[in-house]
Amino acid sequence: MYKTYRKPLFALAYRMLGSVMDAEDIVQEAFIAYNQLPNPEEIQNVRAFLYKVVTNRCLDLLRSSAKKRELYVGPWLPEPLIDQGNQDTDPSDIYLQHESISTAYLLLLQQLNAVERAIFLLREIFHYSYDEIAEMVGKTSSNCRQIFHRAQRSIHYDPDQVPSISVAESQVKDFVSSLVQGNKDRLLELLSENVVFYSDGGGKVHAAQVPVTGSNHVVLILLNLLKRYTGKFNLAYMTVNGMPGIQLTLDDGLRYIYSFGFRKGQIEAIYNVANPEKLRHV
Repeated sequence: MYKTYRKPLFALAYRMLGSVMDAEDIVQEAFIAYNQLPNPEEIQNVRAFLYKVVTNRCLDLLRSSAKKRELYVGPWLPEPLIDQGNQDTDPSDIYLQHESISTAYLLLLQQLNAVERAIFLLREIFHYSYDEIAEMVGKTSSNCRQIFHRAQRSIHYDPDQVPSISVAESQVKDFVSSLVQGNKDRLLELLSENVVFYSDGGGKVHAAQVPVTGSNHVVLILLNLLKRYTGKFNLAYMTVNGMPGIQLTLDDGLRYIYSFGFRKGQIEAIYNVANPEKLRHV
């Protein structure tokens, strides 16, 4: 049972919370809740039971942490989900397809309130019926249908704009190479004119507290950062939230995980997670 449901349950919790560690904890709690039932064999639909527990634990956590999120210092980004290189063929991996765990997609989900997010994910990603979702979240089936369609209209996400892994990897490597070479012209070609650079330091490390917008501004800040830390960092390519990304490790031990958003063949967003509390699992 654990092997069958762990990955899809984690996929739901991670999309709900944007936190790897909290998602892992809630999945464990769901299995504990099941095992502590006086007669677990009487549960006719184990999958629905586990999804209901995970959904409601996520909703409770989001409600309890709402104030903390309001007081968060600077831009908030989800904890990066790093591919550890385990190439199994478990069918449940479909729930972690790169398009729907990308940083850009997770940030779109954050535009929804907690209940909207739960209903949208249970329907869009996990294909539950409205009756099943209603039982999980304590609303009527018709209400869930209305909430889903409202959420669907507000999530403007075009998967066709997401490049293949190989194309994205080529673009990221071209971007890094041009940055190291100080090739400003090539950087401006790779970046969308309206590119946005987000830095999440959470008040724990030095990071821009507002997003930097526009290709010229982003290129300038990146070139200045590179000049400041030349010879003081190591760079490694890795898969971050299902897409090619990079990790920078400074000589003092600080780490930065970068992921990217793409549109019309260019990089339209750069996401930098530097908050050490969000990198403990990496």
